[in-house]
Amino acid sequence: MSSLRASPSVNESVSGPSASAVPHDQAESRPPPLADISTFLKTLRLATERAGGALETMGEVGGLPLFAWTKRVKPQPCALAATTPRPRVYISAGTHGDEAAGPLAVLELLNEGFFDARAHWFICPALNPLGLQLGTRENAQGIDLNRDYFTRRSEEVRAHTAWLQKQPPFDLTLCLHEDWESTGFYLYELNHGARPSLAQVMLDAVRPLMPIEPAQVIDGRPIDEPGILRPQITAEGRSDWPEPLYLHEQQHSDRSYTLETPSSLPLAQRVAAQRAIVAAAVDAVLKEHSAAAG
Repeated sequence: MSSLRASPSVNESVSGPSASAVPHDQAESRPPPLADISTFLKTLRLATERAGGALETMGEVGGLPLFAWTKRVKPQPCALAATTPRPRVYISAGTHGDEAAGPLAVLELLNEGFFDARAHWFICPALNPLGLQLGTRENAQGIDLNRDYFTRRSEEVRAHTAWLQKQPPFDLTLCLHEDWESTGFYLYELNHGARPSLAQVMLDAVRPLMPIEPAQVIDGRPIDEPGILRPQITAEGRSDWPEPLYLHEQQHSDRSYTLETPSSLPLAQRVAAQRAIVAAAVDAVLKEHSAAAG
């Protein structure tokens, strides 16, 4: 659960107890899906090697790397460049360790060759490796990374923001999350640049795979449309910045989406949904750029 509104405390969600108190992917004492995080990260590294591009280690926590993978389209002849724009797409996943579908979806997209020459790609696939290993929302120090982008107490967020400062502005940002309280998919849209909304495109993509969240109020906030929240969040007066607020305030992106699949559903279903949503959003941005190029 991303929850873009201010939270009462670092470890308490706006709607009640800490999300990490409910081991939703660990029913009957099953280990977290990514308990063997070292193997997952090795598999991820191999997938990026096959896909090309550059894999960086932004930092390290508990002996585990914090990966960032970029793949930029090589410069084209001037005659072609004018007619084939390439958007810059940023994807983050694994900010909360009890939300495994995002990192797994990124791995599957890598393996199927999704990240090709259609766009420039900037991917942070597992921002909270120790949390993923433990199956906890927070990192090993009990810090909710998605409330830490102002104070930057955690090594994970310090490394991530240092990496972000070296990147160009993004045309689209997708933050992959999950919600243990929901029964269907929903998303947050921050569209400060008044660009065309991609929200309905993503909802249409996910409908064949899972229901849209039916609640009229999510995390204490009335929805703007079924499955869509468009919070008017600002940095003023708050220190618990989530990642999308940081991206906006630092001018990395003026259009971002936080995707929330319900972790009450089977993991494979959630991974498939995240993949479909990412693909639909990217396809929409590619069409948008092609139309702008005339």
